[in-house]
Amino acid sequence: MRRRRTARKSSTMVTVIDCKGLDSGEETRIVRRLMKFEDLPEYLKDNEFIHNHYRCQWSLKHTILSAFSWHNETLNIWTHLIGFLIFVWMTVVSLLETTELGLAGLFNGMSGARICVSSNQTVFQHDSNVTQHISLLNTKGEAVPKWPWLVFLAGAMGCLICSSVSHLLACHSKRFNLFFWRLDYAGISLMIVASFFAPIYYAFSCHPFFRFLYLSSISFLGLLAIITLLSPALSAPRFRHFRANLFLAMGSSAVIPALHVLFLYWGHPNVFIALGYEVATGISYALGAVFYVSRVPERWKPGAFDIAGHSHQIFHVFVVFGALAHCVATLLIIDFRRTSPSCGV
Repeated sequence: MRRRRTARKSSTMVTVIDCKGLDSGEETRIVRRLMKFEDLPEYLKDNEFIHNHYRCQWSLKHTILSAFSWHNETLNIWTHLIGFLIFVWMTVVSLLETTELGLAGLFNGMSGARICVSSNQTVFQHDSNVTQHISLLNTKGEAVPKWPWLVFLAGAMGCLICSSVSHLLACHSKRFNLFFWRLDYAGISLMIVASFFAPIYYAFSCHPFFRFLYLSSISFLGLLAIITLLSPALSAPRFRHFRANLFLAMGSSAVIPALHVLFLYWGHPNVFIALGYEVATGISYALGAVFYVSRVPERWKPGAFDIAGHSHQIFHVFVVFGALAHCVATLLIIDFRRTSPSCGV
């Protein structure tokens, strides 16, 4: 009777730790038991080219602590967590700015720029001599709003932290797996939509109709994408190509407003450079999607990239690089708007 009660008492423990339901219910089996792909339950089988080092239904405590141990999701967690912290830093610096939208200093080291702030102006020197002097206000004294930039930062932070937390906790249970991967996909859609707000708002500030048209269109597409991806069926691995194509289609919709900006401000150096960074952003996202879908390089040598170097980690790195390139493009458009005459001048 005592043995039977012990087995019954530890049955939940077996379910949590042993994906194949082994008979033993020993406490030590709770701690960091990594599994092979063939031993996983179906809902955790996503990439057959990654053979080992899977966490499977660990306790919530051990799942959280696994962020500080090595397994096949460690770098997936940290690549986007580090990206999240970078954007947190940008947000803090932006919110602490005492001058109106003096944000170009965030990328001093990256762009080779130098910023000096005085009581009524900011001097911005760039190696390419694109921008020599930037006033904190435009020529009519109208402040450039900061909120579109903060919308982008919030969207980027939301996407990156959702991704990091999902890779950390999705292995805990089937319920967690379904919830967090849907949260991850919704976060990607949020970031894509938020990325449109700042450049379109600033570039079309003198064209409110087109600004409203482009922002409402991408918001509608983003809402449809989030509703679609919240469907449990579309979280399945077999819809990986569909999800990638949906995100690429949303991002590609930026081509129309970009061409419109070129038409409106042809010949302005800051606009050309900003669009160059946006092209780099698109290439980075597209390359990441190619790795995400093709599962290269682990497809070429299954089991060799279980811990480091597999496609999803490469995808994460390209996402962070793409988001940072978009930051540079947005700041250049902000600089362009601040040096431009008021609408109608």
